[in-house]
Amino acid sequence: MGELMDEVELSKPALSDEMISALNAADGATWVAGRNTLFEGASLRDAKILMGTLRNTDTASFLPHKAPEQLVDLPTDFDWRSDPRAAACPTLREIRDQANCGSCWAFGSVEAMSDRICIASNGTDKTHLSAEDVTSCCHLGDMGCNGGIPSSAYTYYESSGIVDGGNYGDKSGCYSYELAPCAHHSVSTKYPNCSDSVPAPRCASQCVDNGASWSGSKRRGTGGYSVCQQGSSTSCPEAMMQEIYQHGPITGMFFVHQSLLAYKSGVYKAGNFITDPMLGGHAIKILGWGEEDGAPYWLVANSWNEDWGAEGFFKIDRGHNQCQIENPIINGGPVAGMPKLSSSEIVI
Repeated sequence: MGELMDEVELSKPALSDEMISALNAADGATWVAGRNTLFEGASLRDAKILMGTLRNTDTASFLPHKAPEQLVDLPTDFDWRSDPRAAACPTLREIRDQANCGSCWAFGSVEAMSDRICIASNGTDKTHLSAEDVTSCCHLGDMGCNGGIPSSAYTYYESSGIVDGGNYGDKSGCYSYELAPCAHHSVSTKYPNCSDSVPAPRCASQCVDNGASWSGSKRRGTGGYSVCQQGSSTSCPEAMMQEIYQHGPITGMFFVHQSLLAYKSGVYKAGNFITDPMLGGHAIKILGWGEEDGAPYWLVANSWNEDWGAEGFFKIDRGHNQCQIENPIINGGPVAGMPKLSSSEIVI
């Protein structure tokens, strides 16, 4: 991902006033660029560390495709954060922080899984799945802070299970995230400066934080599946919306261009590869959609903390395979999975 960028390009600043002014002055712009604390003082090489989604070219290891069981009428705008079915689910409104680690593949996966556990239990099960467990312990072709594949995280969810665990500093669960939030060489009063790329912490085999049983803290799902497939009679955007609306947020993947680092509001659209170089693959959680000033969008939760973008969230162009976000070939397509529920729990 982003291997076409040479060392000279990678040494350039991630943000600049000239770039931001040009983005905001572009004809037909549907979004607003600005300075985000996370990338102040950072180079493109620094930013590229966060793009940890690897493209899986082995189609045999893709997740199985699962078509919508039924097609329902969908609203023009939808946001799980305001849906009554998730009123008691705090993870829907949460923005996590992957720190200076290419673990987005783990974050975009456990975020959607945690949401679905709560939604499927009608808000009674608020398990916060551990991003650290997946980052450090999933070795199904994944490499911790050096990248991974969301589909592997879903396979790990089914085969090994994932323990509960909070964000950095939260010791209420079994295995909290162990990498501290940071900002790049900035004057941030909230976060310390980032160092160079960091290795994933060593995998634990017992609960680090609350002393509970490791095996007893594991939650498992029924396995992941791809929600859209090349050549299907249902378009990928339609299949994604049906899955989101009927079952909960999904894990999506797309290619990040430099301009995204400066996103503040609006419906994001990347520029061309020459003026807006690609940095790499990134995994996120998609939790809704809508239309803003005539521009259709996906509503996305990022894992770059609340100081980036629209308090950690962003909107990206929908229906035009923007940055390959709707491409069913990329890592097998946007993925989802359902938790394993007891007989007393009701699946919506």
